[in-house]
Amino acid sequence: MSPENQLSSTDFILLGLFSSSHSSLVFFSSLFIVFILTVTENAFLILFIHRDSWLHSPMYFLLSHLSFMDILHVSNIIPKMITNFLSGTRTISFAGCGFQIFLSLALLGGKCLLLAAMSYVCYVAIFHPLHYSVLMSDSVNVLLAVGSLNSIVHTANVLHFPFCEPRVVNHYFCEIPAILKLSCVDTSHYEQGLDVSGIIFLLIPFSMISVSYVKVLHTVLQTKYSEAWKKSFSTRSFHMVVVIMYYGPYIFTYMKAKSYHIPGQDKFLAIFYTILTPTLKPVIYSFKNKDVLKAMKIMLKSNFHHKN
Repeated sequence: MSPENQLSSTDFILLGLFSSSHSSLVFFSSLFIVFILTVTENAFLILFIHRDSWLHSPMYFLLSHLSFMDILHVSNIIPKMITNFLSGTRTISFAGCGFQIFLSLALLGGKCLLLAAMSYVCYVAIFHPLHYSVLMSDSVNVLLAVGSLNSIVHTANVLHFPFCEPRVVNHYFCEIPAILKLSCVDTSHYEQGLDVSGIIFLLIPFSMISVSYVKVLHTVLQTKYSEAWKKSFSTRSFHMVVVIMYYGPYIFTYMKAKSYHIPGQDKFLAIFYTILTPTLKPVIYSFKNKDVLKAMKIMLKSNFHHKN
């Protein structure tokens, strides 16, 4: 059935990642496994952090919130992809598309600010350890509120534009750059506002993170690789891997003009910050983090002795 015949007056068509049925079947199987794995990993990390007093610190408090947001993010996108595959359709309602835009943008913006907050926590822990415990949970609520407010503004603006028929979105979920391509009117004025949000939520936090890690690296090199500094830098370097995987594609997607967007490229880049990063983050922070591994060993030993 053609996209035009599947549409109601307000529905959109999501073309997805692959067009052939064979590729879609292989992708669907992999996607289902990735979804279950991502939710399980992040849920385990949240429970583990809240259960073990060894990890009751600002850094892991922020990490647990980041994992919860990752669960919401993949749940906002992947189940709809799976549902469309099983039903044999590619439609998404106007309200469903708007909800995807709102929640995705709110979570992406909130995670950008949380990653910046985590880098600040790392910086304080290294250079001002006496002030480390001052960081409170109220800051998280503020960051999430700012991200939600930004998302409300952009969702309302994007959905206000008239869209040309057929409403075929060359993406696997409703994302602002892909939706703007369907607009029948000039959106350049709105795109300037989108650039402002990109500066606030992407460039400024990423610059702050980069500066803090440059200073940490400079300090590590000056201390002649003492064990304490090497351990500290090793832990923070994995955080930087997540930052690069997340911010890089996100900046490249949202900080360029609509005319320069290539659908295949946008979909490929979106995989990094919507699927790969939420899946790999728990692994990076768990199995590559000495504090988490130590707490995990203590918990396993405690459970073993309790059973005996």
